Amino acid sequence: MANRSAAELALLGGTPVRSSPWPQWPARGPEEERAVIAALRHGDWGGFPLPNERAATFARAFAERHDSAHALCVANGTVSLEVALQAMGVEPGAEVIVPAYTFEATASAALFAGCVPVFADIDPDTYCIDVGAAEALVTDRTQAIVPVHLAMTVADLDSVGALAEKHELAVLEDCAHAHGARWRGRGVGSWGEAGSFSFQSSKLMTSGEGGIVTTSDDVILDRLHALVNCGRQRPGAAEPAAIGHNYRMTDLQAAVLEVQLGRLDRQHEIRARNASRLRAAIEDIAGLTNLRIDDRVTTQAIYQFVFRFESGAFAGLDRDTFVAALEAEGVPCDGRFYESLPASELLRPDPARYPAWSATLARSPVPDCPNAERAAYREAVWLPHQLLLGTTTEVDDIVEAVLKVQRGAAGLAGLESAEVERLRLARSAR
Repeated sequence: MANRSAAELALLGGTPVRSSPWPQWPARGPEEERAVIAALRHGDWGGFPLPNERAATFARAFAERHDSAHALCVANGTVSLEVALQAMGVEPGAEVIVPAYTFEATASAALFAGCVPVFADIDPDTYCIDVGAAEALVTDRTQAIVPVHLAMTVADLDSVGALAEKHELAVLEDCAHAHGARWRGRGVGSWGEAGSFSFQSSKLMTSGEGGIVTTSDDVILDRLHALVNCGRQRPGAAEPAAIGHNYRMTDLQAAVLEVQLGRLDRQHEIRARNASRLRAAIEDIAGLTNLRIDDRVTTQAIYQFVFRFESGAFAGLDRDTFVAALEAEGVPCDGRFYESLPASELLRPDPARYPAWSATLARSPVPDCPNAERAAYREAVWLPHQLLLGTTTEVDDIVEAVLKVQRGAAGLAGLESAEVERLRLARSAR
């Protein structure tokens, strides 16, 4: 039977810290409505001819914002990775180094492009790719590396660039979380041969679905056009024709994104202010640790606010029980937001399912990725960015909810995961 202090936890039937709604996401208003209506009345809704009027206008503005010469809109942020690898000239069968802790698309895009994803462990303090671990994986078949700017951090682009230069690797930045972020004053997506961004519903800019590839290489742009536009070459292209997909973005999506880009700076300011308050509070809570933000990150993008959880300061609670209790207190959050990809059911290297892995596994086993596994299954707690788009009240509610769970943690200690899930479902059904 739970003790009295634990009974106050919302997961056990108590009153949650917060029951009022959080700031809405996607953020939208009359500006998006006017843009969509204008596009609707214009009548040219699709993505053909590529790029369509609004998609071209938006792409130019987005490229300029990220210090790239070009950008091309695509259907989503998964195909953006796939076509970028192909346009960069990464050959089928080549090895592509990706971090072990990221969304599956970072690795699956390499498979779609006919390549072999090779998993590097992450830096335990930033959750971005560990460049030293990546270098240990370079072979004569390695042609590219994909640093991921994860959640609220930026991969060490200086070290990635040095590694790429040393081993003649192409660099594709996965910027799905990092719209508007800057490293040493320069936009992410401009440091490698190409950058890939997502506009899926949860992202910092969204049109429901969508993506974009940034590059300053004219040859890559030529290849992208063909790959995205059913093999059609862009006018004046020097590259030969190539078989392509229909991965075009519609002008209705681009109309929304033009407005979303205009909102980005103000949203960055609000999130940064609230994140600073939350980071300061977390520093004073035993058992919680902030991710390290590199001093070279001159503009931070916060897609998810992530902190590290240590069970010893919470009566031995595992991370997933802590997350369930925090969520019951009215704070949307996640623990297993991402898995460690080499350990996941979906992408565990298996030549029977993915023949491309055969040659790589024949030469060397899948490397251990203890930092990624610790983050994925025991440590990381993810809070969606819209929680930081309000006032200090929202931040203080998050902090109070965490402290409440800590005070009542002993009452949850020892519960089996099935019982925690039953309590969670019972709470959500009310």
